[in-house]
Amino acid sequence: MNGKTPRPPRLGRVVAAGLVGTTVEWYDYFLYGSAAALVFGKVFFPDSDPLTGTLLSFLTYAIGFVARPVGALVFGHFGDRIGRKKLLVTSLLMMGGATVLIGCVPSYHAIGAAAPVLLTLLRLLQGFALGGEWGGAVLLVSEHGSPRHRGFWASWPQGGAPAGNLLAVGVLALLTGTTTSHAFETWGWRVAFLASGVLVLVGMWVRLSVDESPLFKEALARAEERRSAGADERAPMVDVVRHHWRDILVAMGARIAENISYYILTAFILAYCVGHLKLPEQTALHAVLIGSAVQFCLIPLFGAVSDRIGRRPVYLVGAVGTGGWVWAFFALADTRSFAALTLAVVVGLVFHSAMYAPQAAFFAELFATRVRYSGASIGAQLSSVAAGASAPLVATALLGAYGGPGPIALYVTVAAVITVVAVLLARETRGSDLAAVGDTAEEPPSAGDAAPAARPNAPTA
Repeated sequence: MNGKTPRPPRLGRVVAAGLVGTTVEWYDYFLYGSAAALVFGKVFFPDSDPLTGTLLSFLTYAIGFVARPVGALVFGHFGDRIGRKKLLVTSLLMMGGATVLIGCVPSYHAIGAAAPVLLTLLRLLQGFALGGEWGGAVLLVSEHGSPRHRGFWASWPQGGAPAGNLLAVGVLALLTGTTTSHAFETWGWRVAFLASGVLVLVGMWVRLSVDESPLFKEALARAEERRSAGADERAPMVDVVRHHWRDILVAMGARIAENISYYILTAFILAYCVGHLKLPEQTALHAVLIGSAVQFCLIPLFGAVSDRIGRRPVYLVGAVGTGGWVWAFFALADTRSFAALTLAVVVGLVFHSAMYAPQAAFFAELFATRVRYSGASIGAQLSSVAAGASAPLVATALLGAYGGPGPIALYVTVAAVITVVAVLLARETRGSDLAAVGDTAEEPPSAGDAAPAARPNAPTA
């Protein structure tokens, strides 16, 4: 494979499958975060004061992140063994089913403590499914097509995050705008969760129409040949830890600021505006809605830029910008002006896009074909526990302890510094030949081989 390889004719369908599927899954996941900020404290923790109720809601929200590395391990193992497509279909069904059931969970007043327990269990199932979704979706696209435009095409499944958030926040904004507060707390929020069933059917229809990537089929054939010859077949997890442990650490570090900033910008800000600034729910929802629409358009653009100048420079712009902008973000939000709040969210998501867009190709290019699902998923999802899971919780606790956003901004800035260091320590992967990377990890060189052959993950001509 080289930069002149023509794009397979089915790539458009593969990209659509990645984008539609991730949009549905992120809709489900972000819907929970938005509902946790707006209504879950009143429905499932009514005996607590408002701040504590919100904190408990974000705790159930964070628990979903704990299951994501487990999902990454399970889905990564089987995705590297039997294929990306089968696991992507499974993750979509699991996520959609859990979301629909959340819409059916009775309130605390109806069944007591069983209500938050059921909510937590379903959140765990959501996290497990999403842990396996991300890696498979971006790899399915990354492994089809040529290195020259991989950043652009692989960024489209990343667009599922703002698209899903756009849908989730849009539906909630519609429901809060057309129902009374009592009606929304009683049944309105449930409509958004039940609607996931329809979205899952659409996602399934698109995903079932695509095939496995040629790269994975070749890797599967080589693995079968080795088994037939009696060679020992190590589990993908063993190989990825042995050959790519540095790359796993790079992926984890690169995700810290990206994860923390996103959940501050899109989930915590809802609770901050409604609970701390006493703004109407619609004000914060509309600001996030506009920001998500802008981000959806920017992600392919930044993906294309990473094809021209490299993954690392684009990622660094996003990390440095995030660390600096967060201070202006809260200053603008504190004005209580809708225009200022919208500007704060939009610019924040611009910097986030610069990290998120090249991430799919960047992580895919770090790992070998036979272990790529495991490596990319584990590296991404382990950091989500320390970063994304804790972000709304830490921010809410800091706000309660200090009464202002200064410590929260410092928290995001520290995360940005960690990401900058991780990306600076990474190698540039733009233009890498994924087939060559796969051959390396699957068949480690002998002692007599030249050193450069051990890692032929260099840009191709």
